[in-house]
Amino acid sequence: MSEEPDPERLHALEKRLAKIKGEGPKKGPTHAAAAGLSQGEVAWRMVIELVSGMFIGLSVGYGLDWLFGTLPVFLVIFGLLGFVAGVKVMIRTAADMNKDGAALPPDEGDGRG
Repeated sequence: MSEEPDPERLHALEKRLAKIKGEGPKKGPTHAAAAGLSQGEVAWRMVIELVSGMFIGLSVGYGLDWLFGTLPVFLVIFGLLGFVAGVKVMIRTAADMNKDGAALPPDEGDGRG
């Protein structure tokens, strides 16, 4: 006894409802809050960027030390360079998120309403 609804009528109804509500075309999110990222997810992203920069620096330094037989020299130098590179990437990510968040109205940008 159940009848299938007409897809064309449903589509027309959705159009009318969207017109009444005043919804325009939906755009994708441009920053972390609009994308649904929590502060924890953003923090983990930054931690991963820092740790991966340090890991790459330490790996390159250890590889060069192993190759040349000078164990602590390149390890320390490239470890510090990896740390600096990780911090630089973290700062750039934070600046990008801050720039994208500043483009939104205050009630959407800070999450405090």
